[in-house]
Amino acid sequence: MPLAALRRATRETVSGLPREFWWLWTSTLVNRLGAFVATFMALYLTLDLGYSASYAGLVASLLGLGGVLTSLVGGVMADRLGRRPTMLIAQTCTALSTALLGLVHDKVSIAVVAFVVGMASNASRPAVQAMMADIVRPEDRMRAFSVNYWAVNLGFAVSSAAAGFIAGYSYLAGFLIEAGMTLACAVVVFLKVPESLPAAPAQVAGEPPAPSVGLGTVLRDRRFMSVVGLSFLVAVIFQQGSVGLPVAMGAAGFTPSDYGLAVALNGILIVALQIPVTRFIEHRDPRRLLVISSLVAGYGFGLTAFAGTVGVFALTVCVWTLAEIVNAPTQTGLVVRLSPVHGRGRYQGVYTLSWSLSALAAPLMSGYVIDSLGAGWLWALCAVLGTVAAAGYWFLMHHVGNDSAGTRAVSKAGGAASGDAPAATSAVGSASAVGAAPGDGAVVVTGAVVVPGVVSGAAGTDPTPEVRPVA
Repeated sequence: MPLAALRRATRETVSGLPREFWWLWTSTLVNRLGAFVATFMALYLTLDLGYSASYAGLVASLLGLGGVLTSLVGGVMADRLGRRPTMLIAQTCTALSTALLGLVHDKVSIAVVAFVVGMASNASRPAVQAMMADIVRPEDRMRAFSVNYWAVNLGFAVSSAAAGFIAGYSYLAGFLIEAGMTLACAVVVFLKVPESLPAAPAQVAGEPPAPSVGLGTVLRDRRFMSVVGLSFLVAVIFQQGSVGLPVAMGAAGFTPSDYGLAVALNGILIVALQIPVTRFIEHRDPRRLLVISSLVAGYGFGLTAFAGTVGVFALTVCVWTLAEIVNAPTQTGLVVRLSPVHGRGRYQGVYTLSWSLSALAAPLMSGYVIDSLGAGWLWALCAVLGTVAAAGYWFLMHHVGNDSAGTRAVSKAGGAASGDAPAATSAVGSASAVGAAPGDGAVVVTGAVVVPGVVSGAAGTDPTPEVRPVA
């Protein structure tokens, strides 16, 4: 892409997003720039403290298990306490527990504190995603999620490179620096990020109050839980880049530096291509994007079965990285569309749970398949999972599209609330594909009147009110 075109694409991608979003984005970038511990934790436990590789694996599992448990808790807190208090509590607890993790040295203490770190670090994610949905207009959300995803990967790439140098000087310094930068995120949120939790919907005279949104509501939302299940399949595929790929390359005789060289392309490509690719896919049909990205992810890893050199391994990384660039913002935008305004935190928490569970399931799956059947079967299984996910997205989005037309017709006849029309072309693509999602105040048809509601699972357009953050 010519430099002038790249500058234009960058300017168009970042323009129009609210100031509050950029402070939230800054907090995310600072957080990821300081994410050293996850990179050198295994080396710290085995080389510096002298513990076994199996114990290092146990600690990694406890970190992931803590995240699984707080995915739901963080979502509930975001809806009840508010987005800002949830982030402040989670980030402060993360900073304190990370510092403590660098100071304890016996097995039991490390395991317990690692579990706490996993809980605290994951609790803020539903609140961050819900706040972005609150403060960014529907038509700008895909851009916002893409730019935030770019910050996550830029920060991770820099912190991964810096982690080695910091560990060479002092592992404790790495823990303390990460704790300090996480605390800096909390300071940014406290000083610059206002609360965005939408006000409770006003009750219409003569109408029953809108039903509350609890975790049971989310779990009974079959359409949304289908998305969560498909997200889990895709996440298991992408997790193989960090769990299955290094094991398979090591078994094939390649060195850790060979793996590092190949997988480094993942972060480099995301940083280089996320913005231009976002401009290309922003107004595309999300059904096609999700189907194609799932297939490319599955078969991108499937091609690893034929890799015999570092160059071919690197080529497969390029293939599935392109799928990741497309899938991540598209899927996040779909989750927002399927989430009622006053249940966004809970919905985001359940969605985050799919990725937390994949972090636990993927290592178990890859280890068992490689040991029992060989690496080739693991890559074949990735292709199968990608195919299943693609078929699931096609079926799900096809029915969403069918529901959409009828609902819009009813809404028009009943006099839909102002704001319905612009929202029909939301950030996740064409209205024909996702217009029926019960998100952002899905309309509830009562007689001949259409009123904003929060009923999960009901078809409707996306009449998102303009949410102004309140101090």
